[in-house]
Amino acid sequence: MITLLINKKKYSIDVTPDMPLLWAIRDSIGLTGTKYGCGVGACGACKILVNDEITFSCLTPVSEAVGKSILTIEGTTENLQLLQKSWEEFNVPQCGFCQPGQLIAATYLLNNNTNPSETDIDDAMSGNICRCGTYPRIKNAINHAVELKKRNK
Repeated sequence: MITLLINKKKYSIDVTPDMPLLWAIRDSIGLTGTKYGCGVGACGACKILVNDEITFSCLTPVSEAVGKSILTIEGTTENLQLLQKSWEEFNVPQCGFCQPGQLIAATYLLNNNTNPSETDIDDAMSGNICRCGTYPRIKNAINHAVELKKRNK
C-alpha cells in the first residue's frame, strides 16, 4: 500500500511505485479533474502541485510523491479559489479540457508572485496548451485575480 496526501486528505492505494501519479489520482483515487493530454509533459493538462512545485503527473511516478503534499484542481487554496472565480467571470473555458492544468499553473504563479507582469504571466502559462485558444481570457482572468487579491488585503 502506498499513502498519498492529496488536497490535505490521505489516501492509501494498492499500486506499483512506478505507476504515473496521474493514473493513481484519476483511476485509483477517483479524482478525475486532472487530465491526460499528451503523456509526455508537453501540454500541461496533467499539471498538479507537489510540495508547491509544478509537477507533470503523467511523467511522475507515485513513489516520488510519497510523503509530499499534492494539490489537484479539486483542492482549495486562496489563490486557486480566486482564480476559479476569475475564470468564471471572464468565461475562460470553452471545451474546458486544459483548464485544470491552466488553473494549477496560474495558482503556482500567484503563490510565488503577488504582482506578476504580463511577461511573468506569459512565462508561467507557456507550458499549457489550449486548443480552443482562450489565452487572452486566461491572461485577463489572472490579472483580475491579482486585483481581487489586492482588494481583499
